[in-house]
Amino acid sequence: MKWSVLWKFWAEECDVFPVKEWVKQLKSICFHKRRQLFLRQNKDWSVRMDLQHFATGEGEKTEKATPKKKQDARKKGQVLHSKEISSALILLIVFLSIKLLGGYMAGEMVAFINMCFNDLACSFDSQSISEVLRLLGLILLQLLKLVGPLFGIALVIGVVASFAQVGSLFTLETLKPKFSNLNPFNGIKRIFSIRGLTELIKALLKIIVVGLVAWRSLRAEENNIVKLMEQDLAVGASYIMTTSIDIAIKICVIMVIIGILDYGYQWWQYEKDLKMTKQEVKEEYKEIEGNPEIKQKIKQKQREISMRKMLSEVPKADVVITNPTHLAIAVRYDPQKAPAPIVVAKGQDYLAQRIRDVAKASGVETVENKPLAQALFKAAEIGQQVPPELYQAVAEILAFVYHLKGKLPAQA
Repeated sequence: MKWSVLWKFWAEECDVFPVKEWVKQLKSICFHKRRQLFLRQNKDWSVRMDLQHFATGEGEKTEKATPKKKQDARKKGQVLHSKEISSALILLIVFLSIKLLGGYMAGEMVAFINMCFNDLACSFDSQSISEVLRLLGLILLQLLKLVGPLFGIALVIGVVASFAQVGSLFTLETLKPKFSNLNPFNGIKRIFSIRGLTELIKALLKIIVVGLVAWRSLRAEENNIVKLMEQDLAVGASYIMTTSIDIAIKICVIMVIIGILDYGYQWWQYEKDLKMTKQEVKEEYKEIEGNPEIKQKIKQKQREISMRKMLSEVPKADVVITNPTHLAIAVRYDPQKAPAPIVVAKGQDYLAQRIRDVAKASGVETVENKPLAQALFKAAEIGQQVPPELYQAVAEILAFVYHLKGKLPAQA
């Protein structure tokens, strides 16, 4: 009885005071305290998590294939090629050829039948081997005349269609045995993959299109088909042949359209398969262009060589014009080599100090002229003549230097 009274009192108090809310707040405070304690004990944990996140992002193939990647894939036989468009073009051209060469083929077939049932039936000696060989030769020659043009046209169209898509390529990589292809699990994966589903859809689409076009064409010709019972056998055979070829040409035109769509899909799949990660692009760039650190060292060496070569020209200069500390330009005048003074060296800050030091050690006069030094530094490169607008200012300085040394310009 007492416990029931206490429980009622507790329930009434909970309604008055938000005890449940206090419990939730207490749990939240405990959780945050434990999180802060964990982070203090594992300071680099969040950093490691971020690095892992970025590392997984680095592995995603999001970059387009580089020309080198495409070239390597081409050497392995991985090229952009659609079998659908090639086969559809071959069938279309073959049926068009049959339609155009129908008279020729009919004549050759009649000649072949006449040869078999008339000429050979009367003069053929089955006991003679030479007669048998002659018969086989005649049959093969007549068959070649009959179907040879079609085989030749199909061969040419197939080669042209493949060459237009792939170009000139000869590789044996695709002929090498791959034991992974013998794995049944890999075969099951290929069957139930996106590519396998796409091939299934294409096959079903072709079946539906062929059936629909054939059905609609036959429905359009049903009246003429009924009238065939009243026609001569030769007329009926000619009509059936012509109608069948026309239906085949319509089907082939639709298949060419499907082949063009398939070529677009194959292009998308080809680009997707060759995509690269950012790390792969960086590694390939290093492989082609060289390591950036090595290239930087090479450039630094080249700069050092260029600087030493330039400083070796300073002792041959007539004067060094300074800013006085930030810029230094060494000028030489030799009337026998150039009609105007030439800038043999120039530099700023550290390099300017080196030029001044070399000039001092070599006994080359240093003249301070801030406006002229700035103008020469901007207007003339090393090895170039002084611009005409600065002739007067440079001539005055050279005259002053020659006067100090007591030398003529040709002797300086």
